[in-house]
Amino acid sequence: MIIRIDHKSGKPPYLQIAEQIRHAAASGALKSGEAVPTIRALAEKLRVNRNTVAKAYTELEREGIIETRTGSGSFIRENQTPLKKAIRQDILNEAIDAAIVKAHHFQISDEELETQLRKRLEAFRKSREQEEAE
Repeated sequence: MIIRIDHKSGKPPYLQIAEQIRHAAASGALKSGEAVPTIRALAEKLRVNRNTVAKAYTELEREGIIETRTGSGSFIRENQTPLKKAIRQDILNEAIDAAIVKAHHFQISDEELETQLRKRLEAFRKSREQEEAE
């Protein structure tokens, strides 16, 4: 799993870390029971303060995504399956909200946005059908 920090995003690094681990757990890139990097190792790799990574892990633990076992490290929780749907929905909502804000800034009407969404969905369906046919 690759975690990156975008210092130009305006989003605090601990939130970026938490979000990327949350996405990886929700998508299945990180499996239940799989270890996440240690706080020290991830802080060194990302060149951030250990407290930054610790804060991200604390948030993930509070959300029930990871669990910390004393002396063993932090792991994706075994029973985080019920959260997966909610996490995926949150991720999708963030992307939709960002698209809505961009459309507003570009002065695109709600109707135009809905039309664009339908067009993009249709293009996606066609692309998937072509890939499956090959």
